Amino acid sequence: MDFLRKQLDKIKPHFEEGGKFEKYGPAFSGIDTFLYVPNHTTKTGAHIRDGVDLKRVMITVVIAMLPAMIFGIWNIGYQNMGAGQSFWEYFSFGAVRFLPMVVVSYAVGLGIEFAYAIFRGHEVNEGYLVTGLLIPMIMPIDFPLWMLAISVFFAVIIGKEAFGGTGMNILNPALVARAFALFAYAPFMSGNTVWVADSVADGVSGETMLGAIAGGTIPSTSVFDMFMGYIPGSVGETSVLMILIGAILLLITGIASWRIMLSCLVGAALMGMFFNAVGSDTNQLLNFPWWQHLLIGGFAFGLVFMATDPVSAAQTTKGKWIYGFLIGVFAILIRVVNPTLPEGMMMAILLLNVFAPTIDHYVIEANVKRRKKRLQKVNA
Repeated sequence: MDFLRKQLDKIKPHFEEGGKFEKYGPAFSGIDTFLYVPNHTTKTGAHIRDGVDLKRVMITVVIAMLPAMIFGIWNIGYQNMGAGQSFWEYFSFGAVRFLPMVVVSYAVGLGIEFAYAIFRGHEVNEGYLVTGLLIPMIMPIDFPLWMLAISVFFAVIIGKEAFGGTGMNILNPALVARAFALFAYAPFMSGNTVWVADSVADGVSGETMLGAIAGGTIPSTSVFDMFMGYIPGSVGETSVLMILIGAILLLITGIASWRIMLSCLVGAALMGMFFNAVGSDTNQLLNFPWWQHLLIGGFAFGLVFMATDPVSAAQTTKGKWIYGFLIGVFAILIRVVNPTLPEGMMMAILLLNVFAPTIDHYVIEANVKRRKKRLQKVNA
């Protein structure tokens, strides 16, 4: 690493102001800060010294996703090849399908990020470190790579850069990519074949549990299998256990909001209980136990890694409670009553992303009114 550091320092003057490649300075700076801690500090004005920066936050989130990703890669092989194979056979099968998606996601997304940085003359932000991994983790494993590239392009341009880049977007870019893919390439995003790639085992069904239940069939999958993740689905969403491990890391480090997570769980549970009480002879999702709704589909993954996005989520304390609660409510509502969207979590988060600023606005306005009333009482 010392050799690489010396080489970067050697060519760095060419990318600084007045250098031969000054125009490409933001791109060089992005590569440098990605590989090493920035070697510059603030010199004027009041500032706070802290050991946490954007890169450390993003890397922590990536580490938190690794358990779900590793298990998901293994599960792809398990769902395709059936029982009786070794761990490495399952894992290699899944890796061969999943890693090209990661490469395409990062290549397209970072390419756009660097192009925008050069065009606008600002530094490359580390925000796409997480988004670039989130996108392939929530896509079907059999999703064509060229469609993935277009979805990433749309998400970064429209969902992020159009608003000003990292920290300015109102929508979660990864969910924008999934939403675009769902509406633009619907046949490749739903059904009982897209979740299992090139199955080599007889009798393997790639239909997700939500898809099966929405079609009127209650699968015989055990609660243990739901929790562990031995079910079809995208790489990131199947194992609740692995997602919980990531959630613990995010909560311990203070990166994710426990208020959003808890209120989302409460909202989903109450809506699930309501539907269970109503019941139905035609819609089996109303009869599906409310607590099992929390174990399947993308609910757990969306709860931990999407709903808690610090940029697109509500910012006020009370707003986080409201924001998370409504995500849980709408996730189950959409999942149960809309037969074309048996998942629900994606649309619920995107919907609340849009209303998060409004929620914060009214929370702040309410606080201002209360303070004015207290002031009036003091002056009376």
